[in-house]
Amino acid sequence: MIEFHLDGRSGLSPYQQLVQQVRHAVRLGVLRAGDQLPKVKEVVAQLAINPNTVLKAYRELEHAGLVSARQGVGTFVTATAAPIPPLAMTALRRDLGKWLDRARTAGLDDEGVEALFSAVFRDRRAAEDIA
Repeated sequence: MIEFHLDGRSGLSPYQQLVQQVRHAVRLGVLRAGDQLPKVKEVVAQLAINPNTVLKAYRELEHAGLVSARQGVGTFVTATAAPIPPLAMTALRRDLGKWLDRARTAGLDDEGVEALFSAVFRDRRAAEDIA
């Protein structure tokens, strides 16, 4: 089961952070079809946020077709991303960790790392769109 966390420095609202965390967990295979999301009461108690915030996130995920709410039972993952082989995921995480170490050594803080990654990601996406 996923355990949510909030980052006040992320620039995203709490509900957007919850949505993003579920999307990422599905994409990375942490959550699979049939897995249950934490109940709204559990998330509210854990994060000390308004229940409507959690409900809004779960509704958005349902609208996107990633989850399905079952009245009185809970909210369950309905979609699964294409599986990434565990060995490939391990290698990618290791390589990304090494890159992050180099970025830190070069003097980048969290915001700098995010900015650099976002810029390269956008450049690559634009180059793919042209090709």
